[in-house]
Amino acid sequence: MTMEIKEIAPIVEAMLFVAGEPVLTDDLARALEIAPFQLAEALDDLERRLDRAPSGLTLKRFGEHVQLSTRAEFAPYIEKLLQPVQKQSLSQAALETLAIVAYRQPVTKLEMEQIRGVKCDYSVQSLVKKGMIEDVGRKDVVGRPILYATTDKFLAHFGLKSLDELPRPETGEPGSDEMDIQEI
Repeated sequence: MTMEIKEIAPIVEAMLFVAGEPVLTDDLARALEIAPFQLAEALDDLERRLDRAPSGLTLKRFGEHVQLSTRAEFAPYIEKLLQPVQKQSLSQAALETLAIVAYRQPVTKLEMEQIRGVKCDYSVQSLVKKGMIEDVGRKDVVGRPILYATTDKFLAHFGLKSLDELPRPETGEPGSDEMDIQEI
């Protein structure tokens, strides 16, 4: 059975609506028994349709994940209904550690601690527990320390499609595009 893109898009919309959480694009393609390029076309079609029509929904893409989400401009109304939605915040130490991981990944805990100048045990543990960073292997040095990198949940939390959308850190020198890693 061969489906047209216009037929696939509403099916994907229904699947994402029911899932609620971000879904891997590979899982969608597998469930629909279509090629990844067909899914990509269907997602583009769905995104255009949601943006064109007066809709309270939008399609969010985070790395290899997609999610159906409410439009940001309707947040005040949704918050009134759900009274108040509490979003788990990150501590200053966790944000600093997360910034180091985001810009230096893959990075070890020792490297994070050298940049911050303080221990990062609790921050790393907290970020792993929240799904913002993950173990991506081991560094090929003595002791084989764990390497950490950000996750798609990190991208979703900050509304980024990819790490390429991270702001470039300022070096303090006017007109300089070079990033001084020690300033992160």
